[in-house]
Amino acid sequence: MKLIADSGSTKTDWALVNDEGSVLFLHTQGINPIHQDEAAITAILTGELLPQLGGATVSQLFFYGSGVRPTEQPLMQRLLAQATGAQTVEAHGDLLGAARALCGDAEGVACILGTGANSCLYDGCRIVMNTPPLGYILGDEGSGAVLGITLLNALYKGILPEGLRQEFEAQYSLTLTDVIDRVYRQPMANRFLASLSPFVHAHLQEPAVSDLVVGHFRRFFARNLSAYGRSDLPVSAVGSLAFYYGQQLRQAALAEGYELGRIERSPISALVAYHRQH
Repeated sequence: MKLIADSGSTKTDWALVNDEGSVLFLHTQGINPIHQDEAAITAILTGELLPQLGGATVSQLFFYGSGVRPTEQPLMQRLLAQATGAQTVEAHGDLLGAARALCGDAEGVACILGTGANSCLYDGCRIVMNTPPLGYILGDEGSGAVLGITLLNALYKGILPEGLRQEFEAQYSLTLTDVIDRVYRQPMANRFLASLSPFVHAHLQEPAVSDLVVGHFRRFFARNLSAYGRSDLPVSAVGSLAFYYGQQLRQAALAEGYELGRIERSPISALVAYHRQH
């Protein structure tokens, strides 16, 4: 059997594929070797994953995860092999997983647009160029965190109607003082900022809000994808922002001279299809 995983810091989606092609989807908490030590990762694999496998024999394992940089690949491969007994184990970053899911064996520009953002130029086999996203303080255009920053800036600087700011403060039970505290003094500011996306989505009928989102994605194209110099290739994306703001993403792509390709909320099903062919 093949076991395929797409992992973020919050959760991991697993797919167990047997020789006949049937798929069992499983879920555990997220695995990130930058934020978790060996003991924590092993505890998730043995305490959460193995009971769900039900004794199934895993021969091949393909793991794609945030935080799996080249320096962490040997560690992840060793821990995955020890826990599952798989003979063939590959561990890669989530960006390669997105590229394989979205583009398969074809050239393309692959993007992740979720709480964070990332992108790459993919030649059908490997990532050949990547603009560093730099995180939500220095960059991360196109992400949920920066969309939250953009919303708060527009609310409190009077770019959006006053009524929207009042509605926002009532819905989230926040004042400007609270917002400053959450962003500058509390941990996980990126998650707080990304959590404001539902408010944006609920008000897309407001032209000013829709324009805000289109501008948000235009900056992503201009500051990240332009470096690849391949506006001839389709731009595909995985992630909640790409999925829920597809119309605004398409408008931004056209305005910046790109054509959208495939959009997926999660890459796991497409990764199953990819590894059925490889």
